[in-house]
Amino acid sequence: MKNTLLCLIIALAAFGCKKRDVPHYTISRVVKSDTASKLTVNINTRLTHTDLLSIAAKIKTDSSALNNLQLCYVLPGHNDKNTGPDNFYAIAKYPNASVTTMQDTLKDADGNVVRLNIKGLSPQEAKHLLELDPKEIQGKNILGKFIDDNNQTLIVPFTEVNDPKKEVYIIEFDHTGNAVSKTIPTRDNKDGVEKFIVTQRGDYITLKDSVLTQYSIDDLGLPYNSIKSGI
Repeated sequence: MKNTLLCLIIALAAFGCKKRDVPHYTISRVVKSDTASKLTVNINTRLTHTDLLSIAAKIKTDSSALNNLQLCYVLPGHNDKNTGPDNFYAIAKYPNASVTTMQDTLKDADGNVVRLNIKGLSPQEAKHLLELDPKEIQGKNILGKFIDDNNQTLIVPFTEVNDPKKEVYIIEFDHTGNAVSKTIPTRDNKDGVEKFIVTQRGDYITLKDSVLTQYSIDDLGLPYNSIKSGI
């Protein structure tokens, strides 16, 4: 009887110590201030609501000394030095107990109140966009398919197969496969960086190593959105 009870206790202890199934992530940046501790959390792919909460709970446990914890999730291709609103896939915030309200009903696995705002498209929505094959790009030399989470569109740069000049065209589709913009950008190769100017005012994109980066002329050359092909 004693041996049976001992085995049961050991089994329960082992069950309680089971590791959480947390998706892979890395932390590349920590910024502390008097009001918050902001961490940049790099994830390999688009994650579900549950997966994002699992990562948040793990980081919260490992960072218990940090007050008002804020986690900014970043997808591959994005520059973790850029803190613009269009750069984050999701943001999780752990508010101080003194500022929680009746609307704060979401909790992580440890019972901590957390506010989670998923800004990017879900894995299912992204898969749908990436599988679009409208007639405008059929038979073309596609340079990549890029999802713009901010506009919820698919950006496809391509060239014509038999064009000796290899003129680059950029077309953008909504979730129904309708083209919402078509551009023949002007190339600019100054300073050894190939820029594709997409607006008359000078906004441009770069395309390198399967990463499309969009720049606004108002942001002094800082990227406001970077997107890795196929993510």
